Formats: sequence, C-alpha cells, structure tokens
Amino acid sequence: MASNPRPISPHALAYLNTNVDLKTYFKRQERRFVLGLMAAFLVPLALLSAYFHYQFHVTLKESGKSSLTAIAESQRNTVDLFLQERLVNLFALFSSPAFGPAPSQQQMDALLRQLRQTSDAFIDVGCVTQHGLQIGYAGPYPYLQYKDYSAQEWFSALMASQRGHAISDIYLGFRNKLHFTIATRQVIEENTYILRATLDPEKFYLFLQTISWGKSVTSSLVNNEGRIQLGHPAMDDVLTTSGYLPPAAKSSGAQTIFTNGQAVLMAHAWLKEAPWSLLVSQPQSIAFAQLYRTRFIMLISSTVMLIVVALAIWMTTHALIAKARENAEKHEELSAQLLHASKLASLGELATGVAHEINNPLAIIIATTGVIKDMLNPEFKMDHSPEQIISEIRTVEDAVFRIKGITLQLLNYGRKNQPKMRPANINAILEEVLGGFKEHALALADIQVIRQLDPQLPDILMDPDQIRQVLFNLINNAGDAITGPGTITLSTLQDEETVRVTVTDTGKGMDSEQIKKIFDPFYTTKEVGKGTGLGLSVSIGIVESMGGAIEVQSLPGAGSAFTVILPKQANKGAINGKNNAN
Repeated sequence: MASNPRPISPHALAYLNTNVDLKTYFKRQERRFVLGLMAAFLVPLALLSAYFHYQFHVTLKESGKSSLTAIAESQRNTVDLFLQERLVNLFALFSSPAFGPAPSQQQMDALLRQLRQTSDAFIDVGCVTQHGLQIGYAGPYPYLQYKDYSAQEWFSALMASQRGHAISDIYLGFRNKLHFTIATRQVIEENTYILRATLDPEKFYLFLQTISWGKSVTSSLVNNEGRIQLGHPAMDDVLTTSGYLPPAAKSSGAQTIFTNGQAVLMAHAWLKEAPWSLLVSQPQSIAFAQLYRTRFIMLISSTVMLIVVALAIWMTTHALIAKARENAEKHEELSAQLLHASKLASLGELATGVAHEINNPLAIIIATTGVIKDMLNPEFKMDHSPEQIISEIRTVEDAVFRIKGITLQLLNYGRKNQPKMRPANINAILEEVLGGFKEHALALADIQVIRQLDPQLPDILMDPDQIRQVLFNLINNAGDAITGPGTITLSTLQDEETVRVTVTDTGKGMDSEQIKKIFDPFYTTKEVGKGTGLGLSVSIGIVESMGGAIEVQSLPGAGSAFTVILPKQANKGAINGKNNAN
C-alpha cells in the first residue's frame, strides 16, 4: 500500500544527531505519510463510493419501475386473454344448434347455459336485430325482452367495428346495476344478427385479484377518460374519476405519484381488446424496500471499508516508519543493494526479450542456410543456379538486417527511430513472412494457413521491415496459441482511408482481463520459458509510429483475431512529431 521511506542522506543524519532526536524526526515523518496516504486513498475512494452509490440508487429505482411495469403488462395480457375467451365463447353460439334467427325462450336458455359452462362471469345473453331490438333474452332480467339498444354506445361501436365485436365500459343501463356488455355480430342469410352478453364486474374483479402479485400490489382498470371500471374497494369507487390518468401515447410505463401525501409507484398497460388501461400501484416504501436495504448496506459497507483502509494505512505506515527508524543508519546501503537488484532483474527480463525477438530471424537464417546446403547437394537435385542461391542469400541478409533493426530498437528503447517509409504492399509482405520456413513449420505442426487476400490492395507508405516484424510476430503468436490441429486465417481488406490485415487463429483465446494487458511490456500468456511479452509491446509501438492501430477480438476457447490497421495516407506530421519529441 505504501512505499518504503526515502533514504536518509548523511547530511540529514548529521542534522538529526545535532538538532532533533531520531524519535521526533520519524514521528513527524509518520504523520506526513499518514496524512498524505489518507488523502491519496480515502478521498478518491469516498468520491467513488458516492458516485457508485448514486448510480446504484438510480439503477435500482429504474429497476423497480421496470419490475412494476412488467407486472402490469403481464396482468394486461391475462385480462386481454380473458376477454378474448369470452368473445370466442359468444361467437361460438352462432354455430350452436340452439341458435336460430328467431330464437325461442328454450333456445335462449340453452345458449345461456352454454355460456355459463365456460365462465360464471356471464349474467345473461340476448339476441338483437341489426336495428337494435332485442328479440330473444335469457337471464335474471326478463323485462329486458324487446328492449331497444340502438341508442346504446356499445351498439354503435359494434356496428362501426371492423372486427365484428365490441366491449363496453362499465355502466348501469336499463337494469340500473353495474355491468359491462360484450357483443358480436354475424351475417346469416344476408341478415345481420347480434348476440350480446353481460358480465358481472364483481366476478371480473375476483378474476383480477387471482392474478395479483401480493397484498402490497393493487390493480384497477380505467377507461381512456380516467373513469374507474374495476377497482380495489380500499381505493376509489367504480365510475368515479381516477386520480391518475395514464398517458395514451405510451402502451405501458411507470412513474411515481403522490396520493394523500404518500409516494406511490404507479404502472399502467393499455389493453388491446377494450379501451381500458390496467393500473398497478404499490407504495414506494414497499416497491423500493430492497433499494433502501441495499443502500443502507452499501453505506455501512463503505464506512467500514473507509475505516479499514484508514487503519491499514496507519498500521502499515507505522510499521514501515518503525522499521526505518531501526535501520536508519543502514538504509543507504540497503537502498543501493535494492536498486542494484532491480537493475539486474530488469536486465534479465530485457535479455530474455532480446533473445525471443532475435530468435525468429535466427531461425530463418538457420533454415535458409540448410536450404542452400541441400541445393548444393547433388542427391537432392535442387536448383542450385547462382540466381537461386543469391535469392536464398538475400533471405539471410533480410533476416540479418531484421536482427539489426531489433537491436537498434532495444538499444534506443527510450527514443524510437523514425520509420523508413516507402510504398509497399501488405499482401507481398505477408507472402514473404510465410514463404519457405514459416509456412512449412506451421504445416509440420498440423496448422493450416488460409489466405483471404484482397488482390486490389494498393501500395501504401510504411516501413516494410518493421511491418514484416509485426506480422511475423502475430503469425508466430497465432501458431503458439493453437494446440493440436488448427487453422490460421490471413485476410486483407481496404476502405476509403485504411488497409487492414487480420490474423485469426483457432487457438485457446483470451479473456477480457488478458486482453487488457497483452500490450504491456513483459506480459505474456505463454508458458514460462516460451515468451517474454516484448513482441506485442514492440509491435504496437511500430504500428502506432506509422499512424496505425492494432485491434484485438478474442474469447476463451474460440480463438483470437488481431487486426493491424494502417492509414492509406501516412500521418507524416505525427511521425515527425514523435521523433522530434524523442
């Protein structure tokens, strides 16, 4: 958590010996360290805790609204289904043997029995002519026989409906009792017949209660004018105006309203079968109970964490200062030893990295010299003409110059050399990297190389040697990532501004944490002794120095894809600016 105290110089020790005792000096240092570290650790931690607490508060509130909206939508779907079933029950009567153009009382009674077998919410049933006269009736209100319904709202809505059915609001009607009507029409022998049935709101409300989500959640139905159609007895009376009119523009949603000084979370969902909206309400104290509990836990946890961090800072600093006070006279010598050990460790890592980076071109040199020997051996009958030998020697020369470039980059690690930009073709460089040894080595490892190269790829400004090093490293890493048989796909494409080279493998892949670190120096996912982690660090530096970038996509067990993006028009100003800064 804290670093070791700074070394005490001989002048400071002389001052301590002559002016201030050692204990007082280190107490002063301890106080400075504790205050500084607490400011550095606790203030950002407190700010982050406050920020995350706020974000968590907002998120959970939205989650509470979404949850209640989901309840409203679920109940809405169930109510819609209930109404659809009742309409289907009514439509089915047209095909019933008991139905006729001029139904008798026995026929109407049979139709009512058939309806009540499907749902006890049905009160009565009537047969109405296209002019609104009820010519057949069965139910508890026989005086409704021959009533004229032509002036009723449900009759007008039914005759204008394209769907052939209508559902009315809750109303009193001729019987002066709360009910609502569902009606269907059917054309039989060029005559329009209407079957209407009324449903009991109390039975409908009992059905609504059976699909409720607990005692704290109450449900009601309102029409598009805000009049309550069905409601909880503890709330408002039916046919009175609700205190909340849901927005007609939104099919569902939720918001906080205040009723009698109490905050209530109200969600709505408009029905599809009737011009009603289902309202679901819940006291905010209950809806957000989990939020309040979690917020309390977070506050306690944050406070405890801050106290623990403060204690850890104080205890750690106190221990470090105490140790420093005991070893004050030897501190200079120990610091020098630690610095020397650190330099040795860095040197060892750098040497391992140099060996890893140089090993690739050395392998090419060894393989190429072996090819030259085979060419000069008469037994193999290979082409050993001077031109062919010179071609292989040039491969060796290229590898040697590549080694030279690597050593120059490592020697000038603090200042990068300007890339030697000249026009070159990515496809050609890929073929050079794969040519001969590398593709053969991959084939021996049962790794197939698939080329998907754009033949229309233009030449762009780049440093071919450095890009060759980048591509060789990516292909080499792809081969190392594959265990057993696999494939490496090399693809090139272009757009208006860039040329892209993608190396895709079917290897073990990486998780998100590994992807974040792969370009860090000395970080590697390979086994110990098989990589130093300098390859990708050097590669990203090369590509960025040319104004480009490297993108990575990977999933554990699904392989990886590295894409080198180079601009068609090299950003010379950026390159020159980098070198001037260095």
